[in-house]
Amino acid sequence: MWIFLNDRFVRKEDALISVFDHGFLYGDGIYETLRSYGPHIFLLREHLRRLYRSADLIGLTIPLEEGAWLPILSEAMQRNHVGQAGRDAYLRITVSRGPGDIGLDPALCQAPTIVVLAKPLTRPADHLYQTGVDLVTATIRRNHPSALSPQIKSLNFLNNILAKRDAITAKAFDAIMLNPAGELAECTTSNLFLVRQGRLLTPSIDCGILDGLTRNLVLELARRDSIQSEEGHFLPALLREAEECFITNTSSEILPVRSVDGAHLPSRPPGPLTSRLQRLFHTHVAALT
Repeated sequence: MWIFLNDRFVRKEDALISVFDHGFLYGDGIYETLRSYGPHIFLLREHLRRLYRSADLIGLTIPLEEGAWLPILSEAMQRNHVGQAGRDAYLRITVSRGPGDIGLDPALCQAPTIVVLAKPLTRPADHLYQTGVDLVTATIRRNHPSALSPQIKSLNFLNNILAKRDAITAKAFDAIMLNPAGELAECTTSNLFLVRQGRLLTPSIDCGILDGLTRNLVLELARRDSIQSEEGHFLPALLREAEECFITNTSSEILPVRSVDGAHLPSRPPGPLTSRLQRLFHTHVAALT
């Protein structure tokens, strides 16, 4: 496996970073996960825009212009024999504060550490798109946005990891996190959508969630197809009133939900509106590639 590290490609066994790297010591850094459909990197511009936004929000200067990333990502796919027909790629860009002396002052680090990984994309098993997945409500609340902005895709993922442990304990696919006000927020690595009385509902950005790129695309596709949608503040009780539910992220696309906290949803997955949005999504992807 070839990995891009700082300014060159190296073999996996040579891809070493310092134990004094502040990404390792403090989770001080940012990342983006991307995917390809064949050789086409999906929503690349949007991912890069969010990467640089995250960097700005933590006062980190990325020493690469936006135009430099496509050649690096393309070479990473080529070297690792992914990003081909029938072999979609999983891509991850990581930018840490870099190595420096012990301490929280960012000025201790002279230069960021940049890592780019490319490997075969692994998405949920095909049958889950027909049967749906099971979710549970996490006991762990989402970080308060005034403490850590969810618009920063930070290397410190402990909040989500603790919620994921709830899902693992319950033998569920993932966990729904509530915000500090007890409202629906998001899952550990995906955004949450509900369907009630034919309307598409999803927690709004100011509920303290990441503005997922697949989430944004689903809302745009719904608007174009005259599907009524609402971004709002919703209590967990809404889960018991929903006819359908699905989650979205880059790798999984639109994944239907079968049950929440052991209670099955009324519509057998994928429900009518979920199926409609899946078709719209796949048509959109086909047009891009």
